[in-house]
Amino acid sequence: MNVFLIHVADDNFSRVLPRVRGRLPSERGRAKIAAFPPLGIQTLAPVLRQHGHQVRLFDTCHPRMKSEHLAQATQRERPDVIGLSFLSTTTYTGAKQMAASLKQVAPKTPVIVGGPFATVNADRILQDCPQIDCVGVGEGEELLPDYLANLDDPGAVAGLVWRNGDEIVQNAPRPLLRDLDRFPYPDRSSLPVDYIESLPLDVPAVLSLDQFCTVQTSRGCPYSCVYCDIPSLSEGRWRSRSAQHVLGELQQLNDLGYRSICLTDDHFLINRERITAICRGMIERKLRFHWSCEGRVDSTAVDQLSLMRQANCDALAFGVEAGTQKILTRLKKRQTLAQVQRAVSEAKRQGIARVHGFFVIGCPDETADDILESFRFAARSHLDTFGFNRLCAYRGTPLWDEYVRREIIDDERDWYKWFKCTDIDPTALSGAEVNRLRMQGYALLFAARLLKRPLKTLQLLRSFGRHMKRSDMFKLLASPFQRRTLTCRPELPARMVDAETQQLTRIKSTTARSP
Repeated sequence: MNVFLIHVADDNFSRVLPRVRGRLPSERGRAKIAAFPPLGIQTLAPVLRQHGHQVRLFDTCHPRMKSEHLAQATQRERPDVIGLSFLSTTTYTGAKQMAASLKQVAPKTPVIVGGPFATVNADRILQDCPQIDCVGVGEGEELLPDYLANLDDPGAVAGLVWRNGDEIVQNAPRPLLRDLDRFPYPDRSSLPVDYIESLPLDVPAVLSLDQFCTVQTSRGCPYSCVYCDIPSLSEGRWRSRSAQHVLGELQQLNDLGYRSICLTDDHFLINRERITAICRGMIERKLRFHWSCEGRVDSTAVDQLSLMRQANCDALAFGVEAGTQKILTRLKKRQTLAQVQRAVSEAKRQGIARVHGFFVIGCPDETADDILESFRFAARSHLDTFGFNRLCAYRGTPLWDEYVRREIIDDERDWYKWFKCTDIDPTALSGAEVNRLRMQGYALLFAARLLKRPLKTLQLLRSFGRHMKRSDMFKLLASPFQRRTLTCRPELPARMVDAETQQLTRIKSTTARSP
Protein backbone atom coordinates (compact mmCIF):
# COMPACT_ATOMS: atom_id res chain seq x y z
CA MET A 1 0.00 0.00 0.00
CA ASN A 2 0.95 3.63 -0.47
CA VAL A 3 0.83 5.42 2.91
CA PHE A 4 1.19 9.10 3.78
CA LEU A 5 2.42 9.83 7.33
CA ILE A 6 1.95 13.49 8.29
CA HIS A 7 3.26 15.20 11.41
CA VAL A 8 1.05 18.17 12.31
CA ALA A 9 3.56 20.52 13.92
CA ASP A 10 2.96 23.20 16.55
CA ASP A 11 3.94 26.51 14.94
CA ASN A 12 4.68 27.95 18.39
CA PHE A 13 7.73 25.69 18.66
CA SER A 14 9.23 25.74 15.19
CA ARG A 15 10.82 28.45 13.12
CA VAL A 16 12.05 28.40 9.54
CA LEU A 17 15.54 29.84 9.22
CA PRO A 18 15.99 31.13 5.64
CA ARG A 19 19.65 31.82 6.27
CA VAL A 20 21.56 30.73 9.35
CA ARG A 21 24.46 32.88 10.42
CA GLY A 22 27.78 31.34 9.43
CA ARG A 23 26.35 28.80 7.00
CA LEU A 24 25.04 28.80 3.46
CA PRO A 25 21.31 28.17 2.96
CA SER A 26 20.15 24.58 2.49
CA GLU A 27 20.09 23.07 -0.95
CA ARG A 28 17.05 23.74 -3.10
CA GLY A 29 13.87 22.17 -1.71
CA ARG A 30 15.25 21.66 1.78
CA ALA A 31 14.55 23.89 4.74
CA LYS A 32 16.53 24.71 7.87
CA ILE A 33 14.08 24.69 10.77
CA ALA A 34 14.68 25.26 14.47
CA ALA A 35 12.56 22.42 15.85
CA PHE A 36 12.68 18.85 17.07
CA PRO A 37 12.30 16.21 14.34
CA PRO A 38 8.97 14.27 14.24
CA LEU A 39 10.37 11.09 15.76
CA GLY A 40 6.94 9.43 15.82
CA ILE A 41 6.44 9.20 12.05
CA GLN A 42 10.18 8.70 11.53
CA THR A 43 9.90 5.62 13.74
CA LEU A 44 6.81 4.19 12.02
CA ALA A 45 7.99 4.60 8.43
CA PRO A 46 10.64 1.83 8.38
CA VAL A 47 8.31 -0.48 10.31
CA LEU A 48 5.69 -0.13 7.58
CA ARG A 49 8.31 -0.63 4.88
CA GLN A 50 9.31 -3.90 6.52
CA HIS A 51 5.71 -4.99 5.92
CA GLY A 52 5.98 -4.14 2.24
CA HIS A 53 4.29 -0.72 2.20
CA GLN A 54 5.46 2.44 0.46
CA VAL A 55 5.66 5.41 2.83
CA ARG A 56 6.03 9.13 2.27
CA LEU A 57 6.70 11.47 5.21
CA PHE A 58 5.55 15.06 5.71
CA ASP A 59 6.22 17.60 8.48
CA THR A 60 3.98 20.67 8.39
CA CYS A 61 6.75 22.84 9.86
CA HIS A 62 8.21 22.78 6.32
CA PRO A 63 6.94 25.82 4.36
CA ARG A 64 6.04 23.59 1.39
CA MET A 65 4.24 20.96 3.43
CA LYS A 66 1.22 22.96 4.49
CA SER A 67 -2.37 21.86 4.06
CA GLU A 68 -2.68 23.02 0.45
CA HIS A 69 0.56 21.29 -0.57
CA LEU A 70 -0.50 18.02 1.04
CA ALA A 71 -3.90 18.19 -0.64
CA GLN A 72 -2.12 18.52 -3.99
CA ALA A 73 0.18 15.59 -3.18
CA THR A 74 -2.83 13.50 -2.14
CA GLN A 75 -4.67 14.30 -5.34
CA ARG A 76 -1.59 13.51 -7.41
CA GLU A 77 -0.34 10.32 -5.68
CA ARG A 78 -3.60 8.84 -4.36
CA PRO A 79 -2.37 7.21 -1.14
CA ASP A 80 -4.31 4.21 0.15
CA VAL A 81 -4.18 5.45 3.78
CA ILE A 82 -3.32 8.76 5.40
CA GLY A 83 -1.94 8.86 8.95
CA LEU A 84 -1.90 12.08 10.97
CA SER A 85 0.31 12.38 14.03
CA PHE A 86 -0.03 15.24 16.52
CA LEU A 87 1.01 15.68 20.12
CA SER A 88 -1.48 17.76 22.04
CA THR A 89 -4.60 19.87 22.17
CA THR A 90 -2.66 22.82 20.75
CA THR A 91 -2.37 21.00 17.40
CA TYR A 92 -5.77 19.29 17.39
CA THR A 93 -7.42 22.14 15.48
CA GLY A 94 -4.69 21.95 12.86
CA ALA A 95 -5.13 18.18 12.58
CA LYS A 96 -8.89 18.59 12.05
CA GLN A 97 -8.32 21.20 9.37
CA MET A 98 -5.76 18.94 7.69
CA ALA A 99 -8.16 15.98 7.71
CA ALA A 100 -10.95 18.12 6.23
CA SER A 101 -8.66 19.44 3.49
CA LEU A 102 -7.46 15.97 2.52
CA LYS A 103 -10.96 14.49 2.54
CA GLN A 104 -12.07 17.12 0.04
CA VAL A 105 -9.68 15.72 -2.57
CA ALA A 106 -9.77 12.06 -1.43
CA PRO A 107 -13.11 11.45 0.29
CA LYS A 108 -12.75 7.65 0.26
CA THR A 109 -9.19 7.49 1.59
CA PRO A 110 -9.13 6.36 5.24
CA VAL A 111 -7.64 8.85 7.69
CA ILE A 112 -6.19 7.45 10.93
CA VAL A 113 -4.77 9.65 13.68
CA GLY A 114 -2.44 8.93 16.56
CA GLY A 115 -0.39 10.53 19.31
CA PRO A 116 -0.82 11.34 23.01
CA PHE A 117 -3.85 13.63 22.63
CA ALA A 118 -5.56 11.19 20.26
CA THR A 119 -4.91 8.31 22.64
CA VAL A 120 -6.54 10.10 25.57
CA ASN A 121 -9.51 11.42 23.55
CA ALA A 122 -10.11 8.76 20.88
CA ASP A 123 -13.92 8.43 21.02
CA ARG A 124 -14.45 12.17 21.44
CA ILE A 125 -12.32 12.94 18.38
CA LEU A 126 -14.49 10.68 16.20
CA GLN A 127 -17.65 12.31 17.56
CA ASP A 128 -16.20 15.75 16.89
CA CYS A 129 -14.51 15.29 13.51
CA PRO A 130 -16.31 13.28 10.78
CA GLN A 131 -13.31 13.55 8.45
CA ILE A 132 -11.28 11.30 10.78
CA ASP A 133 -12.15 7.63 10.31
CA CYS A 134 -10.30 6.00 13.19
CA VAL A 135 -7.84 6.53 16.03
CA GLY A 136 -4.86 4.37 16.92
CA VAL A 137 -4.65 4.27 20.71
CA GLY A 138 -1.17 3.92 22.14
CA GLU A 139 1.99 2.85 20.35
CA GLY A 140 1.86 2.38 16.61
CA GLU A 141 4.64 -0.06 15.71
CA GLU A 142 2.29 -3.07 15.85
CA LEU A 143 -1.06 -1.30 15.57
CA LEU A 144 -0.52 0.50 12.26
CA PRO A 145 0.68 -2.55 10.26
CA ASP A 146 -2.20 -4.53 11.78
CA TYR A 147 -4.64 -1.83 10.66
CA LEU A 148 -3.28 -1.80 7.11
CA ALA A 149 -3.63 -5.59 6.96
CA ASN A 150 -7.25 -5.36 8.12
CA LEU A 151 -8.72 -2.34 6.33
CA ASP A 152 -11.81 -4.41 5.55
CA ASP A 153 -12.10 -5.71 9.11
CA PRO A 154 -11.19 -2.89 11.55
CA GLY A 155 -12.88 -4.76 14.39
CA ALA A 156 -9.97 -7.20 14.35
CA VAL A 157 -7.38 -4.53 15.23
CA ALA A 158 -6.61 -4.26 18.94
CA GLY A 159 -6.21 -0.67 20.11
CA LEU A 160 -8.32 0.81 17.29
CA VAL A 161 -11.28 3.12 17.85
CA TRP A 162 -13.29 3.44 14.67
CA ARG A 163 -16.55 4.55 13.16
CA ASN A 164 -19.07 1.96 12.00
CA GLY A 165 -21.81 4.06 10.43
CA ASP A 166 -23.15 6.23 13.25
CA GLU A 167 -21.65 3.98 15.92
CA ILE A 168 -18.21 4.53 17.45
CA VAL A 169 -16.55 1.21 18.24
CA GLN A 170 -13.75 0.82 20.76
CA ASN A 171 -11.81 -2.38 20.18
CA ALA A 172 -10.01 -4.26 22.94
CA PRO A 173 -6.93 -2.32 24.13
CA ARG A 174 -3.51 -3.22 22.81
CA PRO A 175 -0.90 -3.95 25.51
CA LEU A 176 2.27 -1.91 25.75
CA LEU A 177 5.15 -3.14 23.64
CA ARG A 178 7.48 -5.37 25.60
CA ASP A 179 10.47 -5.70 23.27
CA LEU A 180 11.55 -2.32 21.91
CA ASP A 181 14.69 -3.81 20.35
CA ARG A 182 12.91 -5.64 17.53
CA PHE A 183 12.05 -2.57 15.48
CA PRO A 184 14.29 -0.90 12.87
CA TYR A 185 15.93 2.44 13.48
CA PRO A 186 13.97 5.58 12.52
CA ASP A 187 14.04 7.06 9.01
CA ARG A 188 15.91 10.35 9.22
CA SER A 189 16.60 10.80 5.50
CA SER A 190 13.19 11.10 3.82
CA LEU A 191 12.13 14.54 5.06
CA PRO A 192 13.69 17.50 3.21
CA VAL A 193 14.43 19.29 6.48
CA ASP A 194 17.66 20.14 8.27
CA TYR A 195 16.53 20.37 11.89
CA ILE A 196 18.44 22.94 13.91
CA GLU A 197 19.20 22.39 17.60
CA SER A 198 17.62 25.13 19.69
CA LEU A 199 16.98 25.90 23.33
CA PRO A 200 13.92 23.98 24.63
CA LEU A 201 10.74 26.08 24.58
CA ASP A 202 12.64 29.07 23.19
CA VAL A 203 13.04 28.39 19.48
CA PRO A 204 15.06 31.50 18.46
CA ALA A 205 17.99 30.44 20.70
CA VAL A 206 20.00 28.42 18.18
CA LEU A 207 22.48 26.24 20.05
CA SER A 208 24.38 24.53 17.25
CA LEU A 209 24.53 24.23 13.48
CA ASP A 210 25.81 20.66 13.65
CA GLN A 211 23.73 17.98 11.93
CA PHE A 212 21.08 17.32 14.59
CA CYS A 213 18.52 14.64 15.44
CA THR A 214 16.71 13.08 18.38
CA VAL A 215 16.85 9.55 19.78
CA GLN A 216 14.49 7.81 22.18
CA THR A 217 16.18 5.07 24.20
CA SER A 218 13.33 4.42 26.66
CA ARG A 219 9.63 5.13 27.13
CA GLY A 220 7.48 6.09 30.08
CA CYS A 221 7.99 7.37 33.59
CA PRO A 222 6.99 5.80 36.95
CA TYR A 223 6.42 9.14 38.69
CA SER A 224 3.09 10.99 39.01
CA CYS A 225 3.65 14.75 38.83
CA VAL A 226 0.27 16.49 38.69
CA TYR A 227 0.90 18.31 35.40
CA CYS A 228 2.15 15.34 33.35
CA ASP A 229 0.17 12.85 31.23
CA ILE A 230 3.07 10.48 30.54
CA PRO A 231 2.30 8.07 33.44
CA SER A 232 -1.28 7.64 32.23
CA LEU A 233 -0.09 6.94 28.67
CA SER A 234 2.59 4.49 29.79
CA GLU A 235 0.58 2.87 32.61
CA GLY A 236 3.13 4.19 35.09
CA ARG A 237 5.85 1.94 33.64
CA TRP A 238 9.34 2.63 32.33
CA ARG A 239 10.56 0.45 29.46
CA SER A 240 13.91 0.63 27.76
CA ARG A 241 15.82 -0.55 24.75
CA SER A 242 18.97 -2.53 25.43
CA ALA A 243 22.28 -0.69 25.54
CA GLN A 244 23.49 -2.66 22.49
CA HIS A 245 20.46 -1.69 20.41
CA VAL A 246 20.89 1.96 21.38
CA LEU A 247 24.60 1.87 20.56
CA GLY A 248 23.83 0.39 17.15
CA GLU A 249 21.64 3.37 16.34
CA LEU A 250 24.16 5.85 17.72
CA GLN A 251 26.92 4.27 15.63
CA GLN A 252 24.73 4.61 12.53
CA LEU A 253 24.05 8.27 13.25
CA ASN A 254 27.73 8.93 13.89
CA ASP A 255 28.64 7.35 10.55
CA LEU A 256 25.97 9.45 8.79
CA GLY A 257 27.60 12.63 10.06
CA TYR A 258 25.30 13.61 12.92
CA ARG A 259 27.24 15.64 15.47
CA SER A 260 24.45 16.75 17.83
CA ILE A 261 21.92 14.37 19.38
CA CYS A 262 19.19 14.94 21.95
CA LEU A 263 17.93 11.93 23.89
CA THR A 264 14.21 12.58 24.26
CA ASP A 265 13.57 9.96 26.95
CA ASP A 266 11.08 11.08 29.57
CA HIS A 267 13.68 10.09 32.17
CA PHE A 268 17.08 8.96 30.87
CA LEU A 269 18.75 8.88 34.29
CA ILE A 270 16.65 6.10 35.76
CA ASN A 271 18.98 3.07 35.45
CA ARG A 272 22.64 3.32 36.46
CA GLU A 273 23.81 0.07 34.84
CA ARG A 274 22.21 0.92 31.50
CA ILE A 275 23.69 4.42 31.49
CA THR A 276 27.10 2.96 32.25
CA ALA A 277 26.85 0.49 29.38
CA ILE A 278 25.69 3.13 26.88
CA CYS A 279 28.31 5.69 27.87
CA ARG A 280 31.18 3.21 27.92
CA GLY A 281 30.05 2.00 24.52
CA MET A 282 30.13 5.57 23.18
CA ILE A 283 33.64 6.03 24.54
CA GLU A 284 34.95 2.71 23.21
CA ARG A 285 33.47 3.37 19.76
CA LYS A 286 34.92 6.91 19.77
CA LEU A 287 31.62 8.40 18.65
CA ARG A 288 32.15 12.01 17.66
CA PHE A 289 28.81 13.68 18.40
CA HIS A 290 27.88 15.69 21.48
CA TRP A 291 24.57 14.91 23.15
CA SER A 292 22.02 16.03 25.72
CA CYS A 293 19.27 14.49 27.82
CA GLU A 294 16.68 15.15 30.53
CA GLY A 295 16.30 13.59 33.95
CA ARG A 296 15.15 13.97 37.52
CA VAL A 297 17.40 15.48 40.17
CA ASP A 298 16.67 12.66 42.63
CA SER A 299 17.91 9.94 40.28
CA THR A 300 20.49 7.53 41.67
CA ALA A 301 22.27 7.85 38.30
CA VAL A 302 23.36 11.40 39.13
CA ASP A 303 26.66 9.78 40.15
CA GLN A 304 27.12 8.75 36.50
CA LEU A 305 27.57 12.37 35.35
CA SER A 306 31.36 12.04 35.17
CA LEU A 307 31.06 9.09 32.79
CA MET A 308 28.37 10.90 30.79
CA ARG A 309 30.69 13.86 30.34
CA GLN A 310 33.49 11.57 29.17
CA ALA A 311 31.02 10.25 26.57
CA ASN A 312 30.50 13.84 25.25
CA CYS A 313 27.30 14.75 27.10
CA ASP A 314 27.44 18.55 27.07
CA ALA A 315 23.90 19.53 28.09
CA LEU A 316 21.51 18.30 30.74
CA ALA A 317 17.99 19.48 31.57
CA PHE A 318 16.35 19.01 34.96
CA GLY A 319 12.70 19.46 35.85
CA VAL A 320 13.28 21.76 38.83
CA GLU A 321 9.73 23.21 38.68
CA ALA A 322 9.83 25.38 41.83
CA GLY A 323 12.14 27.03 44.34
CA THR A 324 10.01 26.25 47.40
CA GLN A 325 9.34 22.88 48.98
CA LYS A 326 5.70 23.87 49.45
CA ILE A 327 5.09 24.07 45.69
CA LEU A 328 7.17 20.98 44.92
CA THR A 329 4.93 19.09 47.32
CA ARG A 330 1.79 20.62 45.78
CA LEU A 331 2.96 19.44 42.35
CA LYS A 332 3.70 15.96 43.78
CA LYS A 333 7.21 16.23 42.39
CA ARG A 334 8.69 13.96 45.10
CA GLN A 335 12.01 15.78 45.19
CA THR A 336 13.68 18.25 47.55
CA LEU A 337 15.45 21.55 47.01
CA ALA A 338 18.61 19.99 48.42
CA GLN A 339 18.46 17.31 45.71
CA VAL A 340 18.09 20.02 43.07
CA GLN A 341 21.13 21.89 44.34
CA ARG A 342 23.18 18.72 44.57
CA ALA A 343 22.31 17.51 41.06
CA VAL A 344 22.93 20.88 39.41
CA SER A 345 26.19 21.46 41.28
CA GLU A 346 27.41 17.94 40.51
CA ALA A 347 26.63 18.36 36.82
CA LYS A 348 28.68 21.57 36.69
CA ARG A 349 31.47 20.04 38.78
CA GLN A 350 31.74 17.18 36.30
CA GLY A 351 32.03 19.56 33.37
CA ILE A 352 28.55 19.52 31.81
CA ALA A 353 28.69 22.69 29.70
CA ARG A 354 25.04 23.72 29.91
CA VAL A 355 22.58 22.75 32.65
CA HIS A 356 19.01 23.84 32.01
CA GLY A 357 16.22 24.15 34.57
CA PHE A 358 12.50 23.89 33.76
CA PHE A 359 10.28 25.87 36.16
CA VAL A 360 6.51 26.39 36.34
CA ILE A 361 4.78 29.38 37.92
CA GLY A 362 1.15 30.29 38.48
CA CYS A 363 0.45 27.10 40.43
CA PRO A 364 -2.51 26.43 42.73
CA ASP A 365 -1.88 27.82 46.24
CA GLU A 366 1.25 29.68 45.05
CA THR A 367 1.83 33.15 46.50
CA ALA A 368 3.74 36.09 45.04
CA ASP A 369 6.65 35.40 47.37
CA ASP A 370 6.67 31.73 46.29
CA ILE A 371 7.12 32.82 42.66
CA LEU A 372 9.88 35.30 43.46
CA GLU A 373 11.59 32.69 45.62
CA SER A 374 11.74 30.37 42.58
CA PHE A 375 13.63 33.08 40.71
CA ARG A 376 15.88 33.69 43.70
CA PHE A 377 16.53 29.95 43.94
CA ALA A 378 17.48 29.85 40.24
CA ALA A 379 19.82 32.81 40.83
CA ARG A 380 21.54 30.99 43.71
CA SER A 381 21.93 27.78 41.73
CA HIS A 382 24.52 26.94 39.08
CA LEU A 383 21.96 26.61 36.31
CA ASP A 384 23.16 28.03 33.00
CA THR A 385 19.78 28.45 31.30
CA PHE A 386 16.22 28.32 32.57
CA GLY A 387 12.62 28.65 31.51
CA PHE A 388 9.72 29.86 33.67
CA ASN A 389 6.40 28.88 32.12
CA ARG A 390 2.82 29.08 33.35
CA LEU A 391 1.40 25.86 34.75
CA CYS A 392 -1.32 24.48 32.48
CA ALA A 393 -3.90 21.73 32.82
CA TYR A 394 -4.31 19.13 30.06
CA ARG A 395 -6.68 16.21 29.88
CA GLY A 396 -5.00 12.99 31.00
CA THR A 397 -3.11 14.64 33.87
CA PRO A 398 -3.86 14.39 37.61
CA LEU A 399 -4.28 18.19 37.66
CA TRP A 400 -7.10 17.96 35.11
CA ASP A 401 -8.79 15.28 37.20
CA GLU A 402 -8.49 17.50 40.27
CA TYR A 403 -10.22 20.36 38.46
CA VAL A 404 -12.98 18.01 37.34
CA ARG A 405 -13.54 16.95 40.96
CA ARG A 406 -13.58 20.61 42.02
CA GLU A 407 -16.17 21.29 39.28
CA ILE A 408 -13.94 23.87 37.60
CA ILE A 409 -13.65 21.77 34.44
CA ASP A 410 -16.53 19.91 32.76
CA ASP A 411 -14.87 16.81 31.35
CA GLU A 412 -17.62 16.22 28.79
CA ARG A 413 -17.60 19.72 27.35
CA ASP A 414 -13.99 20.82 27.91
CA TRP A 415 -12.10 17.71 26.75
CA TYR A 416 -10.46 19.41 23.74
CA LYS A 417 -9.26 22.48 25.66
CA TRP A 418 -6.23 23.38 27.73
CA PHE A 419 -6.13 25.89 30.56
CA LYS A 420 -3.67 28.11 32.35
CA CYS A 421 -4.23 27.62 36.07
CA THR A 422 -4.12 31.39 36.53
CA ASP A 423 -7.19 31.71 34.28
CA ILE A 424 -9.43 29.20 36.06
CA ASP A 425 -8.23 28.38 39.58
CA PRO A 426 -9.33 30.76 42.37
CA THR A 427 -6.42 29.53 44.53
CA ALA A 428 -3.88 30.70 41.92
CA LEU A 429 -2.76 34.27 41.37
CA SER A 430 -4.25 36.13 38.41
CA GLY A 431 -2.58 36.00 35.03
CA ALA A 432 -1.76 39.71 35.15
CA GLU A 433 -0.11 39.33 38.56
CA VAL A 434 1.92 36.32 37.45
CA ASN A 435 3.09 38.18 34.35
CA ARG A 436 4.20 41.10 36.52
CA LEU A 437 6.03 38.80 38.92
CA ARG A 438 7.64 36.91 36.04
CA MET A 439 9.10 40.12 34.63
CA GLN A 440 10.26 41.20 38.08
CA GLY A 441 11.78 37.79 38.72
CA TYR A 442 13.64 37.71 35.43
CA ALA A 443 15.04 41.19 36.11
CA LEU A 444 16.32 39.99 39.50
CA LEU A 445 17.71 36.82 37.97
CA PHE A 446 19.50 38.55 35.10
CA ALA A 447 20.96 41.16 37.46
CA ALA A 448 22.22 38.47 39.83
CA ARG A 449 23.85 36.57 36.96
CA LEU A 450 25.62 39.65 35.60
CA LEU A 451 26.85 40.68 39.05
CA LYS A 452 27.83 37.28 40.45
CA ARG A 453 28.79 35.36 37.29
CA PRO A 454 29.62 38.00 34.68
CA LEU A 455 32.25 35.99 32.79
CA LYS A 456 30.16 32.81 32.51
CA THR A 457 27.08 34.81 31.53
CA LEU A 458 28.97 36.60 28.76
CA GLN A 459 30.46 33.30 27.57
CA LEU A 460 26.97 31.79 27.37
CA LEU A 461 25.63 34.76 25.39
CA ARG A 462 28.64 34.60 23.10
CA SER A 463 27.97 30.90 22.43
CA PHE A 464 24.42 31.76 21.34
CA GLY A 465 25.66 34.70 19.28
CA ARG A 466 27.83 32.45 17.12
CA HIS A 467 24.73 31.13 15.38
CA MET A 468 22.20 33.93 15.75
CA LYS A 469 21.54 37.27 14.17
CA ARG A 470 21.75 40.30 16.46
CA SER A 471 18.01 40.84 16.08
CA ASP A 472 17.34 37.31 17.30
CA MET A 473 19.68 37.78 20.23
CA PHE A 474 17.76 40.89 21.18
CA LYS A 475 14.45 39.00 20.91
CA LEU A 476 15.82 36.23 23.11
CA LEU A 477 16.92 38.62 25.85
CA ALA A 478 13.75 40.70 25.63
CA SER A 479 11.29 37.78 25.46
CA PRO A 480 10.90 37.36 29.26
CA PHE A 481 9.64 40.93 29.45
CA GLN A 482 7.09 40.65 26.66
CA ARG A 483 3.79 38.84 26.36
CA ARG A 484 4.00 35.98 23.91
CA THR A 485 1.28 35.62 21.27
CA LEU A 486 0.39 31.97 20.72
CA THR A 487 -1.21 30.58 17.58
CA CYS A 488 -3.52 28.52 19.82
CA ARG A 489 -4.81 30.42 22.84
CA PRO A 490 -6.43 28.78 25.87
CA GLU A 491 -10.20 28.98 26.21
CA LEU A 492 -12.33 29.22 29.33
CA PRO A 493 -14.05 26.20 30.91
CA ALA A 494 -17.66 25.67 29.88
CA ARG A 495 -18.97 26.41 33.38
CA MET A 496 -17.23 29.81 33.43
CA VAL A 497 -18.66 30.59 29.99
CA ASP A 498 -22.12 29.61 31.25
CA ALA A 499 -21.76 31.86 34.30
CA GLU A 500 -20.64 34.82 32.19
CA THR A 501 -23.51 34.26 29.75
CA GLN A 502 -26.03 34.14 32.58
CA GLN A 503 -24.60 37.32 34.09
CA LEU A 504 -24.84 39.15 30.74
CA THR A 505 -28.40 37.91 30.31
CA ARG A 506 -29.34 39.26 33.76
CA ILE A 507 -27.71 42.62 32.98
CA LYS A 508 -29.57 42.89 29.67
CA SER A 509 -32.84 41.88 31.34
CA THR A 510 -32.37 44.49 34.09
CA THR A 511 -31.50 47.16 31.54
CA ALA A 512 -34.55 46.32 29.43
CA ARG A 513 -36.89 46.71 32.46
CA SER A 514 -35.39 50.04 33.47
CA PRO A 515 -37.62 53.07 32.64
